Amino acid sequence: MFRQGDQNYIMRWLKPNLRSSIYGLLGNPVEPTESILENGTEDIRESMLIVLGETGPKHFPQVTRRIRYASDIQALWYLRGDLMGALAAIHGEMAAREKVSSITRQFQGLLPNGLNSRPSPLVG
Repeated sequence: MFRQGDQNYIMRWLKPNLRSSIYGLLGNPVEPTESILENGTEDIRESMLIVLGETGPKHFPQVTRRIRYASDIQALWYLRGDLMGALAAIHGEMAAREKVSSITRQFQGLLPNGLNSRPSPLVG
């Protein structure tokens, strides 16, 4: 069937091409470079862990673990809800909303357009 080298080549080819396809389908004409995406992902991961502080990992180890081991930028995007819940329990909803909002801004230019936040009619 396939040799080990063939499988590695196919996986290296598939990963960027699959991501390009996803960006194309979701309407983002300009895909960030691999290094920008990687650096942005790590910066966001670090920001999420920092806002959890020392209390977060003690009371919400599962959220901390999911953030720490999230595989890509989209996984971190979807973890904002879990982060919001943990922060609201620790600091209250208003403080949590502010912290998550500042992290959400960091995703600018790293996500396909279909995943970007839209302004809420409820926030004014």
